[in-house]
Amino acid sequence: MRPFFRPALLAALLLTPLSGQAQQAQPRRLGDFQSWTAAAIGQGAQKVCYAFTRAGRQGPMLTVTHRNGSRDEVTIAGGHAYPRNAPDVKVAVGQTSLDFYTADRTAAARDGTAAVRAFRNGRDAVAKGPGPHGRGESTETFPLAGFGAAYDAISRECPARR
Repeated sequence: MRPFFRPALLAALLLTPLSGQAQQAQPRRLGDFQSWTAAAIGQGAQKVCYAFTRAGRQGPMLTVTHRNGSRDEVTIAGGHAYPRNAPDVKVAVGQTSLDFYTADRTAAARDGTAAVRAFRNGRDAVAKGPGPHGRGESTETFPLAGFGAAYDAISRECPARR
C-alpha cells in the first residue's frame, strides 16, 4: 500500500460508522485517475466508496463519499482545526462558489450534489476559510483533473439504491 493511501483509510474509518467486520477490512483501490484515487471499503450495506485528492503532497484531503443511504458527501479533512462557530469555508470552482460548514478538523459541503456538478466541470477547487486558531485566512487548492472518472468509478461500485 502506498503511503498516501493510508490517510484515505483513516478518513474512511473516521467518517464512517462501520460494523466490526467492515472495520477490519482493508480499502480496495478502484483506480487512479490523474489527481484522484477511487477506493471502496466494506461489503454489502456497509460498503463505502470514496474518491479523494490532496492539496499538495501532504496537504488536506478533498473527498467525495457514497454510502448506503447517502451520496455525494463532500468533505475537506486533515487540515487545521476550525474554531467553534467558524464562518463557512468558501470553495470556488471557476465562477461557482460553494459553502462548506465546519466542525473540528473537517469542512463539509452544504450541497454535495452542487459540489460534484462543479467538480466535473472545473479545473481546481480553491478552498478559503479561517486559518489555524481562527487567525488569518487559509487557502488550499485541490486539483480536479480526473475527478469525473474517479466519481464514475465509485458510482459504479456503489450504485444509487432505487
